[in-house]
Amino acid sequence: MNHKIFKFIIFLGMIGIVFTLPAIAKASALKKNVGVILADNQGEILYSQNKDSSFTPASILKIFTSLAAVDYFGMDHRFKTLYAYDRGSKNLYIKGFGDPLFISEVIQDLCEQILAKTKAGTINNIILDHSFFHPDIHIPGTGNSLNPYDATSGALCANFNTLAFKWDPLHKKYLSAEPQTPLLTDFIGDIKKSGQKQGRILLSPKQRRDYPGLLIKFFLAKKGVPVKGIVHQGCFDPADGQTFAYESSFTLEENLQKLLKYSNNFMANQLILAMGADKEGSPATLEKGVNVLEAFSRKKLGLTQLTLAEGSGISRKNRVSPQQMLKILMVFMPFHSLLEIKGEEYYKTGTLSDVRCRAGFILGKDKRLYPFAIMVNEENKGYDSIHRDLLHRVNMITKDH
Repeated sequence: MNHKIFKFIIFLGMIGIVFTLPAIAKASALKKNVGVILADNQGEILYSQNKDSSFTPASILKIFTSLAAVDYFGMDHRFKTLYAYDRGSKNLYIKGFGDPLFISEVIQDLCEQILAKTKAGTINNIILDHSFFHPDIHIPGTGNSLNPYDATSGALCANFNTLAFKWDPLHKKYLSAEPQTPLLTDFIGDIKKSGQKQGRILLSPKQRRDYPGLLIKFFLAKKGVPVKGIVHQGCFDPADGQTFAYESSFTLEENLQKLLKYSNNFMANQLILAMGADKEGSPATLEKGVNVLEAFSRKKLGLTQLTLAEGSGISRKNRVSPQQMLKILMVFMPFHSLLEIKGEEYYKTGTLSDVRCRAGFILGKDKRLYPFAIMVNEENKGYDSIHRDLLHRVNMITKDH
């Protein structure tokens, strides 16, 4: 062989090594930090990668939490709120039980029922009972900011403990960003401190506890029944009043649709806390809620190795394998329509810094559901290409139907 040609071949080989080694290292990292699984509608695995390795699931954990709530409460469950009007003191008592959707529309409906049932003409004080939940519940993964994703849980929380607002440049003042919710003057100072012209902030701890009562006070006055006294916390103990139970206008099914669509961390953890208090007695604690999730995973799904810190996926301490996720999805299949739908896919995504996950069902051309999970625990490691590949695989498998 010509000596120059031989040297040129060696040179090309060295270039190949230089460019191939990083690619091999990159592929190795990809395998280590990525879990993937795809199965048919009977649970037969069609493709997998690191299916038994544990990954941080982020918000796809909400599928599991939703499934546990369906099993515990049932789809038609409605969260209740107790109320009573003491005719002696003319005080109105309200006790919460962790309703995840205690929002303005619900509060208005509650006020209408209060007036219809109690016939109250005058109200002195509004006394709020938060005792069904422990007063100091910390969800791992949340911080102390006023960002909505750091919303804290509680037995009686209005509008997720948040406030939506916008700036009116014409009248130079802040307005509510929600037509159904008044912007109470009590919170203008916090809005100004945020430095934002529009958005949603988390209320301060003291304000979170008062906010439900302040909204009730506003809506009662709007109905012609003013509250002369103040809003404060206390025990539900009406000495001279009949107790009534208000049931939310939202079923659990409607709660789960909103939880999964908007990936609401607050709602997910409200559910597990309410389950824990119902199962093990009040006050609700995170430990009791996680106990219910773990018991469900063992007894109903046969999963003994899930690592659970809370129910929303915001904590990196949660760990789930693709194989475990497949088991969850197989049992969740009858409820797949609760998930977001795009094209031929029902799905839930999950994102933290350096974490991208996706789980759900691909609808094949044979009209069967193909459960899948993608769990990428390192930034920029092929999430989009894996997703496209799974869609292509299902398309090829079912193309003749």
